[in-house]
Amino acid sequence: MSLSKVTRPLLRDEAYDRIRQAIVDGSLPPGAPLRDADLADQLGLSKAPVRQALLRLADDGLVDSKPQSYTRVSEVMSADVLDARQIVRLLHEFAVRQAVPRCRPADVAAMRAANDRFAAAIEARDIAAAVAADDELHDVPVRLAGNSAVAATLDRYTPLLRRLEHSRFSSALAWNSVERHTKLIDAFEKRDTATAVSVISTIWTELLEDR
Repeated sequence: MSLSKVTRPLLRDEAYDRIRQAIVDGSLPPGAPLRDADLADQLGLSKAPVRQALLRLADDGLVDSKPQSYTRVSEVMSADVLDARQIVRLLHEFAVRQAVPRCRPADVAAMRAANDRFAAAIEARDIAAAVAADDELHDVPVRLAGNSAVAATLDRYTPLLRRLEHSRFSSALAWNSVERHTKLIDAFEKRDTATAVSVISTIWTELLEDR
C-alpha cells in the first residue's frame, strides 16, 4: 500500500483527508500500525502535519492510540461505531420527518437521479462512486430539514460508518439498498412521512445488522 504525495499547501488537512480515505476504503486495514515517519515519507510531508492528522482521526474514532505504546487503525466494529450508527440513524429520521412536508418535485427528481447513479455504480463495482451517490441522495432530506446542527453532526459522525458502507456496497446487499432508496423516494413523493421515517430507520439499522 502507498499513498500519493501531497502537493497542495493545506498540509495538515490534506494529510487528514488522505489518511482518512485510506482507512475508509481499506487501504489501511483495521489494526494496521500507523507510524508518523512512514506516513510522512509516503505523503511527502514532515511528521508534524501527519501527527496532527492522526490526532484528529483518533478524535473521530478511526484511529486507536496509546501514548508510548501504539497508534493503529481502529477496528470496524467498535463502541464508537455503534454509538455513531445510533446518532446518525436518529438524525436522519429527524431530517426526513422535517423534509417530507417541504419536498418539491425537483427534490424527488434529484433523489431518483442519485439512486440511478448509485445503482449504476454498484453494477460497475465502483464503490467510491456508489458512496458519493448515496451521500447525494441522503443529503437532499438533510438540506430540506434546514438544521445546521444536524448537518454538522452528521458530517462529524458519518465517516465512522464509511467502512461499513464500503463493505455493504461491495456485496450483493447493495441491491437491497437500491430498493430501500426507491421506497424512501416513493414515500417522499407521496408525502408519506411515517413510511419515509420507517424506511430511513431501516436503512441505517441494516448497515450494521447485515454484517
